[in-house]
Amino acid sequence: MGAGDGTPVRRSAPRARNAELLMLGFAVVLTLFGYACVGLAVDGEVPGDLLWYAAGFSAVAGAAHLAVRRFAPYADPLILPLAVTLSGLGLVLLHRLDISYGTRFHASPSEPNQLMWSGIGLAVCLAILVLLKDHRHLQRYMYVMIFGALVLLMAPAFFGQDSYGAKRWIRLGALSFQPGEFVKIGIAVFFAGYLTLYKDALALASRRVLGFYLPRGRQFGPIAAVWLLSLLVLIFERDLGTSLIFFGLFVIMLYAATERGSWVISGVLMFVVGAAVVGSLEPHVKGRVSAWLHPMSYWDTPRPPGIISDQSAQALFSFGSGGVLGTGLGHGHSDLLGFAGRSDFILTSVGEELGLTGMMAVILLYALLVERGLRTALDARDAFGKLLATGLAGALALQVFVVGGGVTGLIPLTGKALPFLAAGGSSQVATWVLIGLLLKISDSARRPAPEPALGVDEQATQLIRP
Repeated sequence: MGAGDGTPVRRSAPRARNAELLMLGFAVVLTLFGYACVGLAVDGEVPGDLLWYAAGFSAVAGAAHLAVRRFAPYADPLILPLAVTLSGLGLVLLHRLDISYGTRFHASPSEPNQLMWSGIGLAVCLAILVLLKDHRHLQRYMYVMIFGALVLLMAPAFFGQDSYGAKRWIRLGALSFQPGEFVKIGIAVFFAGYLTLYKDALALASRRVLGFYLPRGRQFGPIAAVWLLSLLVLIFERDLGTSLIFFGLFVIMLYAATERGSWVISGVLMFVVGAAVVGSLEPHVKGRVSAWLHPMSYWDTPRPPGIISDQSAQALFSFGSGGVLGTGLGHGHSDLLGFAGRSDFILTSVGEELGLTGMMAVILLYALLVERGLRTALDARDAFGKLLATGLAGALALQVFVVGGGVTGLIPLTGKALPFLAAGGSSQVATWVLIGLLLKISDSARRPAPEPALGVDEQATQLIRP
């Protein structure tokens, strides 16, 4: 809501923080309710550690609220509660899956690790609020960011090991992490800084071809380099999800900076052509496309080449059995998906046990979080903050899209982790870093501008005023 002159109306910090505290309380209650429902459904009784769980989760949420109240008092009051709600829902779903996986596969539980990484991620988020005095300081390190991001992006091709057909993990002894989760943040910082400096040249320098304004060769260099790099990731690491997020992020930020639809059209066409060529030649990517087009062919005799898993078909069965209202927490059969139920296919647990209603609620939570990121971009007073918030919100939206689209059969499977919900320390920490940056930009955007100092004549006028 804005004032009559178009200036956004800024609420006072205490009022916004009180609203945030109320919504955090709702997020905690919702998480505890889900935790209790799982215990009642599986064991027939409320979990014995519910009080300890409630105390710990409430303490963590309260500490986060106090840190935001102290170091980012004008931040958007919806961002933190939405993140805590999604993170709490992920812990509930993993707790529910741990019970089934322990019974069926004697697998070790993943919820304790997720709880630990959630705490680490939240601590990093709060450290950003405390240590990063101004988000514009990141622009000074944009070349350092892109260098580090590219090193991390290409590292799995040389040092990583194949994990279910793709190279996206780096393993150092017992420690393993997924560098692609952090790359999108470094790339967003670089693109925001680069486009802030050269957006006018990219917007104005163009030529008209078949009714579209296309960039000239010199300005076309960056998008060509990003296109080539995304294809190299697709070829050598066979990571369709990271490649799609990487290139899509650049196109989104480029359009936000230049407002030229020709950039989007040319960028999408380039990616489609490149992906089509790679998908027809690279066996792993070709197999994912075949499994996407023919999910039920897994049971054909003979089985078509490239279709080695029934996960896509089982996901469709899960969504179908869930119906509108779902089977209820603890009454589904997500363990039939195997290990994938804890990663990208965790969304099938939502569809089966919470139904279409629960799926829509989760998607709306993500959509609302992305919307608050874009709202922050609109409110930001500096071009770098606008583009960085747009890039961070776009990266989150793209990751949710490639995961949700792959699981529901809209696009081929990518194997990426669903932010906050899926098990994985890399994804959890990287997403909380993203939340911390959005909170910092939002605080700067909503903070009242300092009043200009009075001139000598104005001071004299106030002195003689009766």
